[in-house]
Amino acid sequence: MQSIISGKVYVLGDNIDTDQIIPAQYLSFDPSKPQERKFFGAYANSGIPDAQAGLPAGHIPFVAKGLFRSDYSIIIGGKNFGCGSSREHAPLALAEAGVMCVIAEFYARIFYRNSVNGGYLVPLESKSRLVEKVQTGDLLEVHLNHGYLINKSRANERHDLLPVGDALPIIEAGGVFEYARQAGMLK
Repeated sequence: MQSIISGKVYVLGDNIDTDQIIPAQYLSFDPSKPQERKFFGAYANSGIPDAQAGLPAGHIPFVAKGLFRSDYSIIIGGKNFGCGSSREHAPLALAEAGVMCVIAEFYARIFYRNSVNGGYLVPLESKSRLVEKVQTGDLLEVHLNHGYLINKSRANERHDLLPVGDALPIIEAGGVFEYARQAGMLK
């Protein structure tokens, strides 16, 4: 995994739940089949109410109709990101859409653990509220090793992040089982 993640950001608000990230009607796709797995990306964030989809203006689709990947590789969320059902499909859907990291004020712990355990994406926590400081479409640089982000679209504004800690090697390995294999804990 690269130590700097660069890309366009998609901004969401507080209490984004897993049913909004990947609505239940799309859980019939089989993530073990590549021809079906890509549909998780196509429908990622499709349950977000239109007015909250891509803040501050809203009404911005996360994935363009007919595509499987998003133009946005970074998500900024508010409080309680990933709350609701404990479905592992939520971070999987974001990763399939091309998201490399989510930065939120804090997470529902099950979403955080599913992100790490599956090696899907890096869940980062911000030291301050970013939802009102960053806009959908801004270009960000997220410096994982040093714990900050730079908003290239806003005069290089810097915002500090909390350390990722011991979760990063698990994500870099591709998830908890691959990490355990590499560490010799599993054969």
